Amino acid sequence: MRAVVQRVKQGQVSVEGEVVGTIGRGLGVFLGIGPDDTSQDAAWLAKKIGLLRIFPDEAGKMSLNVHNIGGEVLVISQFTLFGDCRCGNRPDFTGAAPPERAEILYNEFLEILEQVLGKRPERGVFRAKMEVSLVNCGPVTLIIDSKK
Repeated sequence: MRAVVQRVKQGQVSVEGEVVGTIGRGLGVFLGIGPDDTSQDAAWLAKKIGLLRIFPDEAGKMSLNVHNIGGEVLVISQFTLFGDCRCGNRPDFTGAAPPERAEILYNEFLEILEQVLGKRPERGVFRAKMEVSLVNCGPVTLIIDSKK
């Protein structure tokens, strides 16, 4: 399971012109699910992201997590994180989990993240064409992979 995590000032996701998720200060998370991913990967990654200390404390050091700052989280499913661009100029997405399996793990990830945060993360719509806007703060962007 892979995630691109951004520290953001705000974020929003729309489907067919309708806003389905919006946050203020917090984390924007793009989540990709691979064919070998399991519930254990979902749990590990949700806990890692929920407790990730990438917000500055009073001294300016990255010591606080999203819960500490009263922040919010916006999670967007993104199978393209498993795109393979090594051959040719068109990405190969066969490295992503089948949608039916991916959706189950995506929902497990969201449930565990909600437990870690103590509140429901905002989200996009699985398998929908989405428009996502984030204002990256820092910028701070991290790639986290449950297999590495």
